[in-house]
Amino acid sequence: MGREPTGRRGVAGTVCDMSKTSSGLRAKAGRALAERDLDAKRALVRELRTKWEAGALADDTAMVIELVDVSQPGRPGRPELVPQRGLARRRLGSEAGRIAAIHAVTHIEANAINLALDAAHRFAGMPKAYYDDWLRVADEEALHFGLLADRLAAHGAAYGDLPAHDGLWAMAVQTADDPLRRMALVPRVLEARGLDVTPGMQARFADIGDHETAVVLQRIFDDEVGHVAIGSRWFAHLCEQQGLEPEATFRHLLAEEGITVFPPVNVEARGRAGFSAEELAGLVGS
Repeated sequence: MGREPTGRRGVAGTVCDMSKTSSGLRAKAGRALAERDLDAKRALVRELRTKWEAGALADDTAMVIELVDVSQPGRPGRPELVPQRGLARRRLGSEAGRIAAIHAVTHIEANAINLALDAAHRFAGMPKAYYDDWLRVADEEALHFGLLADRLAAHGAAYGDLPAHDGLWAMAVQTADDPLRRMALVPRVLEARGLDVTPGMQARFADIGDHETAVVLQRIFDDEVGHVAIGSRWFAHLCEQQGLEPEATFRHLLAEEGITVFPPVNVEARGRAGFSAEELAGLVGS
């Protein structure tokens, strides 16, 4: 059992008897994270959130627990994971193009379930509201996955039928030892990109008459504004805790990772999700 990354500098949590924490929130989030079957994972997420909100789980948030290997999250054997440049580009005008577009978003949501569970599981010593937030996100991402899986089924397809890339989880691995970097680079960079591109995708599905998928994308977009706002809130919290200025720290992390945000940039949605006017001006001008 090793030391853990935490929300408190230099504090890994309280060493404890593992038998007393096996029923705790973070331990159970780890079990859900490790679950490979997505239907079972979604059920575990629902149960986990319900029990936590009812006060029916032990509070292990400040304790040392056994952590799931971040490089081995629970996911099914399919889809095949390939470099992003290896994915074929298809137009929505064809049935194959529509399936590919829905499949790509479904893959993002499958990863997003694990990302939210990992945020709750991996980082000790945060306020209770932090764990409330990330269990809510995990539950909503599980709902999104189910809605998209239904849309794939309506088109005669299923998740795993096409290859996908692993960019989202690669960033989870890179930020596994630092919750501040995780909050900055996953919700506020990768997930925030969905705020930029989803409205255009939704409009294209509506234009071709697939209004059911457009409605699902609208639901995802509305929830994702809140998810990115959660990332913004806890990024600001961790910056304050460490005596850092949030805007300068965010700019530094973007530069350090070589990240450029290309148009379109949804200024209105990002503003609602906790981006400051200065940050938005920097992104639009980058």
